[in-house]
Amino acid sequence: MDKGEIPEDANEHCPGPQAETAGKSESCAGCPNQQVCASGTAPKGPDPDLVAISERMATVKHKILVLSCKGGVGKSTFSAQLSFALAGMDHQVGLMDLDICGPSMPKMLGLEGQGIHKSNFGWQPVYVGDNLGVMSISFVYPESADEPAIWSGPRKTDLIKRFLKDVYWSDIDYLVVDTPPGTSDEHITISSCLAGIDGAIIVTTPQEVAMADVRKGVNFCKRKGIDVLGVVENMSGLVQPLSDFKFTKQLGSSAVDVTEDMISCLRENAPPEIFLDDVFVWSQVFDGSGGGAERMCEEMGVPFLGKVPLDPQLCRAAERGKSCFEGNKCSVSAPALKSIIEKVIASINIKEDLSTGGGEKKETP
Repeated sequence: MDKGEIPEDANEHCPGPQAETAGKSESCAGCPNQQVCASGTAPKGPDPDLVAISERMATVKHKILVLSCKGGVGKSTFSAQLSFALAGMDHQVGLMDLDICGPSMPKMLGLEGQGIHKSNFGWQPVYVGDNLGVMSISFVYPESADEPAIWSGPRKTDLIKRFLKDVYWSDIDYLVVDTPPGTSDEHITISSCLAGIDGAIIVTTPQEVAMADVRKGVNFCKRKGIDVLGVVENMSGLVQPLSDFKFTKQLGSSAVDVTEDMISCLRENAPPEIFLDDVFVWSQVFDGSGGGAERMCEEMGVPFLGKVPLDPQLCRAAERGKSCFEGNKCSVSAPALKSIIEKVIASINIKEDLSTGGGEKKETP
């Protein structure tokens, strides 16, 4: 790099990696390149890792980022179930967990305690079945599962590059990249190093306190030239069968369980055409009076993919590392997720047809 050539992941107002103030000015604070610039050893010319990454990623057909600037919105749960769904459609799928400080994928895919193996081809992902490979920092350091990753930006960047250039994903149809909250080192690195990203799915909850941060994620994608495949409104109301509810009567500071009496009363008084076993209860947990994610999408000009209810069965599936599409337990959330995933695949297929000049419309699997 010469003095005026600024890295793509540099902070705003970067003085240049070869400037006298490189790595030392106020604008350098928090930049992933700060340490190397300050040392005076900033590399000249293009990043050699990008060549290795490009060669490794040549066998990956589609790349999807899952983002949310807000923590706790269920982004990792969505990433895991998206991967399960794609694998269930007989696609070859890779899932990359970029949350260095709080990796969730090993738990959500039932892979806790696993470690990676090295071969002549590179690091091998840990597999769920035959067609879903997973990579996470937890597999690199399995003995440190309960230890905090107190990592600076450059070290995070180095690990992400290793995930991209050293992991042998083989020929896969989809690479799902689960990112941590925010728009920091991990997001800058993946957007700068991973070429040919099909787009980002952005996850939010309905309330304005979440969407205030999620809007930043949308603008991050626009600034980085990443197509927004759409926004998912997660935890969009609590929905569960009436039979799963517990009823209590509050007596001062204590509560008395009156579930049996309430259910008996409902059964006795319900119209004959209503079967209580088929009745679901819905409750608005988070305030969506501002219009929720759908209104935000209209305002920002991005697609709205749909709503996923807060389903206790989905939460249990995530805790147990299972797919919500197996069996019929997630009867509320699984259909909602399936509809959203079908929209994502259709959008990617349409863009692929346009980019290749194909005129024949593909059917959604």
